[in-house]
Amino acid sequence: MEKLLLIDDEADVQYSFRRIFDSPDLELHTASSGEEGLRLIPKIKPDLVISDLRMAGFNGLETLRKIRVLDPKLPVILMTAYGTTQTAIEAMKLGAYDYLLKPFDVPKLKVLVAAALKAARDMRQAVVLQPMLEAEDYESGVIGRSEAMQSVFKLIGQTAATDATVLITGESGTGKELVARALYHFSRRSDRPFLAINCAAIPENLLESELFGHEKGAFTGATVQRVGKFEQCNGGTLFLDEIGDMTATTQTKILRVLQNGTFERVGGNQLLTSDVRIIAATNKPLEEAVANRQFREDLFYRLNVVRIQLPPLRERREDVRLLVDFFLRKLAGPGGKPKSIGAAALAALEAYHWPGNVRELENILRRATVVAKGGAILPGDLPSEIETAVLPARPAAPVPESHESAPPAAAQPMDVPSIAQALFRFARLDSKLKVLPLVERELVIEALKETNGNQVQAARLLGITRATLRKRVEKFGIRQEVNVH
Repeated sequence: MEKLLLIDDEADVQYSFRRIFDSPDLELHTASSGEEGLRLIPKIKPDLVISDLRMAGFNGLETLRKIRVLDPKLPVILMTAYGTTQTAIEAMKLGAYDYLLKPFDVPKLKVLVAAALKAARDMRQAVVLQPMLEAEDYESGVIGRSEAMQSVFKLIGQTAATDATVLITGESGTGKELVARALYHFSRRSDRPFLAINCAAIPENLLESELFGHEKGAFTGATVQRVGKFEQCNGGTLFLDEIGDMTATTQTKILRVLQNGTFERVGGNQLLTSDVRIIAATNKPLEEAVANRQFREDLFYRLNVVRIQLPPLRERREDVRLLVDFFLRKLAGPGGKPKSIGAAALAALEAYHWPGNVRELENILRRATVVAKGGAILPGDLPSEIETAVLPARPAAPVPESHESAPPAAAQPMDVPSIAQALFRFARLDSKLKVLPLVERELVIEALKETNGNQVQAARLLGITRATLRKRVEKFGIRQEVNVH
């Protein structure tokens, strides 16, 4: 459970926060002065502090300065009814996560608190490089004993202690943000802020303001001056995810910061400086984007000082077993008993081509732990496309002594043709091949034909459940070709 500390001398504000954040996942503590809040912080260890600016005794700025001494990583949001003053701006320069104008908009407040809590998790979660999964008491880890992941571990170790700009590349779901946090945690900036921003998730017209801030009146809706992520993160590490989606204008400003550490707010002409280490990530081939003039070549070379290429999960199948063990323990929670997994289900997971990579594996296991009826995950608990990733070898059907066909009920398990086996192997080796569904469809049709459309007997021949067979029949539209009953 995450903890939120509100420091405000107004009883009405405290009451409002109790109503807004009445959640079993969030524990709210309140203090009526900066002095009281500072006494509470070592005791309750909050994940986020929200403080008013104007209070008797220590005001918000003084409280923020002392919080920075107690815990430099603790996110602090300041509230003020005086959004046009320089006080809020100074607070941001001192390291406040953000500031909020009174009276506050509840939906925006919730979004801001959620973002600040995520930033707190990113800074506090220990990232452990676990090639053998010997420890069980950590939340996040870069996991793998494969040769490809060992190379990633080495690069993280060689690069983390420097201030070199790092470009992390790889398909979606391979763990690029996790590697960025590993670089941060093992760096000499680990006691300073770590902020992540997804360049693809923020509208084009707002991304530049989010990064560099803006002056009052810079654009419609800019009613106050705002400090951007580069100023907030001064001295720390800024992770720019999906950097390949940046516009040309923003790319130019990023290049300027990388070259000399200077930038201007949107709508401003004051030259600002910031000492920030940049870690960037993308799932796009930036070399192609450069060739097509969609990405600045000079910025690419500035970002590509150290390149960490994350392999897709299908190229390190030997790590699937470790990842399954890790995620099942994580999903069980502290002190919980993790689900076990059957050999057939594990074999299917190891054979699947994983277009969504490690993220997809985690989501699949999360679903399987919910739908599994017992203490073990079985093939039927996995999505249909994974359940049949591996079809077990079947003994050949015996040749009848007479010329009369055996009745469907006596039919033996099907003999999967050697060509189908070969196609399955090719499909597992190369995810771009789309032969797997075709082979699967033909096998279902043959099983139904052999049993005169009897689903129970056809499912038995294929070694799957009737419910799974029914899904295949609907998925492939087989009813029109075979008289299914």
